[in-house]
Amino acid sequence: MIAVENKTNLLATKQHFEILDGLRGVAAIVVVIYHFMEIVITNYNKNFLSHGFLAVDFFFCLSGFVIAYAYDTRAPHIGITQFFKLRLIRLHPLVFIGSVLGLFTFLIDPYSDLYEVYGFGKTFLLFLSSAFLIPYPAMPERYTNLFCLNAPAWSLFWEYIANIFYIFVLYRLSKKSLMALVFIGAVCLCYVAVNATNIGGGWGGQNFWDGGARVLFSFTAGMLVYRLNWIIKNKLGFLGMIALLLAAFLVPFNDKYNWITEPILVIFYFPLLVALGAGTTLNPSFKKVCNLSGEISYPLYMVHYPFLWIFLTYVDDVQPSASLLWVIIPVSVLLLIVFSYLVMRFLDIPLRKYLKHKFLNDSSR
Repeated sequence: MIAVENKTNLLATKQHFEILDGLRGVAAIVVVIYHFMEIVITNYNKNFLSHGFLAVDFFFCLSGFVIAYAYDTRAPHIGITQFFKLRLIRLHPLVFIGSVLGLFTFLIDPYSDLYEVYGFGKTFLLFLSSAFLIPYPAMPERYTNLFCLNAPAWSLFWEYIANIFYIFVLYRLSKKSLMALVFIGAVCLCYVAVNATNIGGGWGGQNFWDGGARVLFSFTAGMLVYRLNWIIKNKLGFLGMIALLLAAFLVPFNDKYNWITEPILVIFYFPLLVALGAGTTLNPSFKKVCNLSGEISYPLYMVHYPFLWIFLTYVDDVQPSASLLWVIIPVSVLLLIVFSYLVMRFLDIPLRKYLKHKFLNDSSR
C-alpha cells in the first residue's frame, strides 16, 4: 500500500501535457463536425472535412502516449485489478451515459419508427450491447454499426482491448520489442488501406478487424514516442499545433490515393504531432482553454452521436434546404459542446468521484 501511494505521489509531480489535452478537445470537435457533414454531404470527395475520421487514430496515438506516461512505472506496483478499476472508473461512466442517451433518442426520435420495428426485446439487447461494449451489429438501418445506439463506442471497445493488452503484455515489452510491434501494426494498417482503399473502418460488422489494425499501430506508436523520449522541443504553441492538426483532417479525400495518404498521416504525421505537442511551449493565457478542451473532449465524443441519429432521420424525412442546414449544424455543434460540459460537470465527475471513493483503496487518478 505504501509503495502504491509513493508512486501516486511521484506521478503528481510529473509534467502535465496541457497542449496535448487541448488538441484532444480540438479533435473531438472535428469529429462532431465531421459526423454532421457526412450526413449532409454523402460524397466524401466534396466534403472539406472528409478525413475527420482520422481523429480517432490521433486519439489512439495520444492514448498510447498518455497510458505509457502514466502507468509504465506504476503498473508493476498497482497490479492488474487496480489498473482495471482505474481505467473503468475513468472511461465507463460516459460509456453508460452515452448508452442511456442512445436509448432515449432511439425511443423519442420523431422522424423514425425503429422502436416499433425492433420491439422491446431487441432494443433491450441493443442497450446492453452499448452499455457493456459487446459488439452487436444488428441494425442495417444504422449501417450495421457495432454499437447502434451510440456509434462512437466502437473506438472505446478497441481502447479497452488496447488497455487489456497493455497491462498484460505491452508495458513489459522492451523498446526493441515494442518497435517490432509498431512495425507489425504499420504493416497491418497498410494492408487495410490497400484492401479497403482507406483506413476508415472498424466501426461496423463489415469492417470490424480494421479497427484492430488501427488501434494496434496508433496505440503502440504513442507508447513508443514516450518510451524513446521522442519529445521535440519547439515554439509552435497551442495555435501552431492546432493548425498542424487541422491540416491532417483537411487533406482532400480522393478514392485513388487514400490508400497512400491516410497511412502516411497515421504512421508518420500523428506520432510526430504527439512528439511536437509534448515538446512545445504553452502560453499561460491558453492554459485554461487547453484544460477545458481536454476535459470536455471525452464527454463530447461519447454523448454527441445519439443526437446525430435524430439529425440523420430529420434530413432524410424533411430534406431541409442547404441554407437552413448551414444554420442548424453550427448551432447544434455549439449546443452539443455546452451539453457535454454539463454532462461532465453534473454526471461524469460526480459518478467518478463516487466510484473512486467506493472501489479504490488509494488516491490514484
